[in-house]
Amino acid sequence: MSIRAGALALVGVMATGFAGTTFAAEEPPSDVPVAKDLTAVIALQGLPCGKVVRAIQQGEDDYLASCEDGNRYRVFVNADGRVIVEKAD
Repeated sequence: MSIRAGALALVGVMATGFAGTTFAAEEPPSDVPVAKDLTAVIALQGLPCGKVVRAIQQGEDDYLASCEDGNRYRVFVNADGRVIVEKAD
């Protein structure tokens, strides 16, 4: 999968909008794709993660992802429509 395809998949998931604000791999199956998509986007950026075990929606198209290896990333879509992954403190 290319970076562009992964980014488009994330944008598609983010654009659908979710009623809840917290997503985790342990949640019902309907919420699992968000964690999987965030895992893919982080991996496509070449950043260490393993898999996303918790994702908190901070705003529209803006997530805080916690990885199984302890890393945390902010994943969001910028004003130009690009998916950005930043290491969170």
